[in-house]
Amino acid sequence: MTAAPLEQHPDDGSVLEGYRTRRYAHPELRGADELLDPDGDVRSGWRDLAAAVDLLGTSGLQARIGQVRRLLQDDGVTYAPGDETVFGGWRLDPLPTIVSGPEWDELAAGLAQRGALLDAVLADVYGERRLIREGLLPPEVVYGHSGFLRQCDGILLPGDHQLILAATDLVRRPEGWYALGDRAQAPSGSGYAMQNRRIVSRVMPALYRDTQLRRLRSFFHTLRSALQAVAPRPGEMPRVVILTPGAPSETSFEHAFLSSLLGFPLVEGRDLQVRDEQVWFRSLGRPERVDVVLRRVDGWFCDPLELRGDSRLGVPGLLQAARAGNVSIVNPPGAGVLENGGLVPFLPRLAEVLLDEPLKLPSVPTWWCGHDASRRHVLANLGELVVRPIARGVGRANRFGWELSSRQLAALRARIEAEPHNWSAQERLEMSSTPVATAAGLEPRRLVLRAFAVAGPDGYTLMNGGLGRVGAEVASYDISNQSGASAKDVWVLADSDVDLADLAVVPAPLVQQPGAPELEVLDDVPVAAAATAAVPARVAEDLFWLGRYAERAEDAARLLRVASDLAADHAHAPGSVGHGSMTRMLRALTGVTTTFPGFLGEGAAERLEEPGPELLRLAVDTFLPGSLAHGVRHTIEAAYGVRELLSTDTFLVLSGMERALHELAQREEPELYLQPATSRVLEGLLALSGLAAESMVRDGGWFVMDAGRRIERSLQLVQLLRHALDPQLGGAEPLDGEELVLESVLIAAESVITMRRRVPGRPRAQAVLDLLLVDPDNPRGLAHQLDALDADLAGLEAGLAGSRDLPELDAARALVAGGVVVGEAADDRTALLARLEELSGVLSDLGYAVARTYFARVLPPRPLAVDGRETR
Repeated sequence: MTAAPLEQHPDDGSVLEGYRTRRYAHPELRGADELLDPDGDVRSGWRDLAAAVDLLGTSGLQARIGQVRRLLQDDGVTYAPGDETVFGGWRLDPLPTIVSGPEWDELAAGLAQRGALLDAVLADVYGERRLIREGLLPPEVVYGHSGFLRQCDGILLPGDHQLILAATDLVRRPEGWYALGDRAQAPSGSGYAMQNRRIVSRVMPALYRDTQLRRLRSFFHTLRSALQAVAPRPGEMPRVVILTPGAPSETSFEHAFLSSLLGFPLVEGRDLQVRDEQVWFRSLGRPERVDVVLRRVDGWFCDPLELRGDSRLGVPGLLQAARAGNVSIVNPPGAGVLENGGLVPFLPRLAEVLLDEPLKLPSVPTWWCGHDASRRHVLANLGELVVRPIARGVGRANRFGWELSSRQLAALRARIEAEPHNWSAQERLEMSSTPVATAAGLEPRRLVLRAFAVAGPDGYTLMNGGLGRVGAEVASYDISNQSGASAKDVWVLADSDVDLADLAVVPAPLVQQPGAPELEVLDDVPVAAAATAAVPARVAEDLFWLGRYAERAEDAARLLRVASDLAADHAHAPGSVGHGSMTRMLRALTGVTTTFPGFLGEGAAERLEEPGPELLRLAVDTFLPGSLAHGVRHTIEAAYGVRELLSTDTFLVLSGMERALHELAQREEPELYLQPATSRVLEGLLALSGLAAESMVRDGGWFVMDAGRRIERSLQLVQLLRHALDPQLGGAEPLDGEELVLESVLIAAESVITMRRRVPGRPRAQAVLDLLLVDPDNPRGLAHQLDALDADLAGLEAGLAGSRDLPELDAARALVAGGVVVGEAADDRTALLARLEELSGVLSDLGYAVARTYFARVLPPRPLAVDGRETR
């Protein structure tokens, strides 16, 4: 989508002046403001943005808000898609937050030092433990933290760094930037930061084009090189994979996005296995050895043999493979110990000991309750502090003391006194505010900035910007996705020739992933030019079902459109030939989609009199198996499961289909809009088919997806013929030789033009059967589908060891090629229907056979006993 050019809206008044008024109307916002200096003037780096916002006006800002929402939907950007009621989708403000170049350079130096310090602490905690022996760190801070994994003792990455990817949450106070907390477990947000940049640049194109910015792409190049550099076998081409919990993860979008950015395959625990202390990647071809695992699964869940026995997300034996030096896990599973509020008060002293220099970036004043004096201070000021468990997790939310009742404060006091080492507290923050676009204009919100650092040969490299987040309400201190926070793109201004050079120069050579695509830079994003990497067997199965569901939805859309056309023309003409044909096709629609009772079961007579409501149900009922909406929903879910392999345009198409059905369901008198809505969905499904044909490399993934489409198209076609040609499904009216039914079948099978060109005049059953079942040159016919399926399987086997044995495919081809289905049975309707039913069964068995042959499921590891009982 291209944003509209800036248009002035004089009736809106000054948006900037409105922001000034609102900003100073909230005395609780006592901190600095990113847009306004202490005198209320616009800061120099923000002047172009302020001018653009005033030019847009309130209505222009609202339009930009709508464009962002549409682009997020079109790009399939999600947060916690499995639990929308709690987390909601990803929210993004259209206006960036701006940081000057010199200010960022100073901040980056402090963040790079903080990364080096945390790196040294991590190496010591799982190595010599000098800090604990010499009393520089209390044992309770380390051993009492849930992120410390004793099983990881002595497991170290090769090279100079243990902490490869670090993130720090920052807040600006009037005197400068402060660290609010660190993320080292599996830092999330860098992919969202890149996606934010892509969307904001499209919504505010003129401002983005005219502003000299430091770009984000070099960070991902550096990350890619850093991952390859920690491979345990130097001199070899390393195999890197990204380990994800899967689609239910709240950040699954980012996992897939990073896979596309970096060119590394996205895997789940069941895609990997450990043999002889080596990690192997289960692909459609032979197993491949894995050298580096970029972990997006929390440490405790990485290995059910040594860590949480009830985990189904990890890989049994993974830690032993790492212990043997055969695989590098990034970040190490025990890195979560650094996400530790109890560690913060000790960082200044640790910087002097470990780095021989003072800590450059201060933390928000923090007290660890395991220290007697600190605990007394916390308890004495409990109502004015932010109280945090030292470890994050379920049930470990922050407590804002000033928001608690006296009873809640007493309960919190008792918990701290009972387990003081588990608690820390921070000073109440005077956080900076930043403008966000709302329906009322610009409003201030408190800002948290997450910055990202990646380890390299010369220390830590910072992303030029990061992920900004703002509260859902003006006075909100709780700035999290769970509380409804929105994201902000962060622009770092380019102020020098060095900054400008960074716009075009890749900082370090890339080591090519074996079998992975070459990278090119497009729209500020390094992207894979060709997807030739191995495909996990699990992903191949998802692609297979993506092909099947997409074809199922397409066939349902075509048949629904034909049936609704007939209903519009003949529903109120009982006794006519047209009404009889309509009855046959409506009943065939129910039979093919298996949406019983529909037009066949109980109540069918009433539905045939007024078919509109039932046709609408078949279009929009998401939870009705066989409906169009059900097929679209499962197509979308399957696409999300393999989104790292699909063109980004895929989600533009998918969101359009979803939107069309949603709008149809919300209309007054929706039956009147059924035809155009169905056509919109069909257009989307055709576009999806075109993207698959034109934008995907012919690798194993494409072959299995196309195989799924061919099997489903074959099944749908045979079922359509079986039901439409069954005299028992006709009405009481004469059919006059079934010409209208046969023409409707041809339309639904996208073959009516071919038939008219080949056989002038009215269609006959024999000619229709020949064209749809026997003719190998008809791309919508059954014979062509079986030929294409055979070619798909041959292409798939070219990269596999051994050969297939699919007698079901041979049986189906024999039934068609030998004329057994048509032949003499064409004039014997009972025999024809029996042959079609037999063929339908063979095709169904063929689908199961393909799944059994190529996607043999690996049973997940059986949960071990946890807390003395087996977890099921």
